[in-house]
Amino acid sequence: MDHAGVLALFDRDMREGAQPDSPDARVERVGGVVRYVASAQGWNGVVWSDLDETTADAAIAQQIAYYSGLGREFEWKLYGHDLPTDLGERLRAAGFRAEPEETLMIAEVAGLDLDAEPPEGIRVLPVTDAAGVDLVVDVHEKAFGRDGTRMRHQLLARITGEPDTIVAVVALAGDEPVSSARMELVPGTRFAGLWGGGTVEGWRGRGVYRALVAHRARAALERGYRYLQVDASSQSRPILERLGFEALTTTTPFTYTP
Repeated sequence: MDHAGVLALFDRDMREGAQPDSPDARVERVGGVVRYVASAQGWNGVVWSDLDETTADAAIAQQIAYYSGLGREFEWKLYGHDLPTDLGERLRAAGFRAEPEETLMIAEVAGLDLDAEPPEGIRVLPVTDAAGVDLVVDVHEKAFGRDGTRMRHQLLARITGEPDTIVAVVALAGDEPVSSARMELVPGTRFAGLWGGGTVEGWRGRGVYRALVAHRARAALERGYRYLQVDASSQSRPILERLGFEALTTTTPFTYTP
């Protein structure tokens, strides 16, 4: 893979050319910043910036003022190659809190091992309604220890309002949800994003996560997408590398609470 070329394409299509990620969201381009604006239940934040040492601090202050005026917590999604090189330090100085760093990993769908099947006793079901969304949220809360209220709102809005842009699945052991994941499709681009892959503790290390990656990759291939993108944690990165994903850069969420 041409890392530099694919990363430039990702920046152009998925960040600078970002599209709304839910029916109640919009994308705004203000100066050197591209930002998502949604309801309090949606995702709000900066996804791309074109800044330097002379413009960064003013742009940061402008975003803080804007989202604070809306009463919204928001995220500045910083990538390892973003400029200026000290942008992360500037965000911290302005009051942002850095979340754990992740790795942006990308793979060509056609080059992935798509034959991974779920382990014995596991069945994979598509999520198409509110009942399925509840199963996904149940896994999310158990796997990550986080409240899933916002995820429930966002996923249900996407499934009911823009079903062609989302593929969500849940893995069941009998009637118990043990793993879930989703794939977000961006029309007009070559990228599909894998998100939310989580497995409850008792089922980790058995191949469930790998099977859900393969399931979504097959769906991306059927829909004509060339690349899969993942913001990988330290836990999922080794699995993704074995499947054929390559690390291109890092990504760190910086959160600001008014």
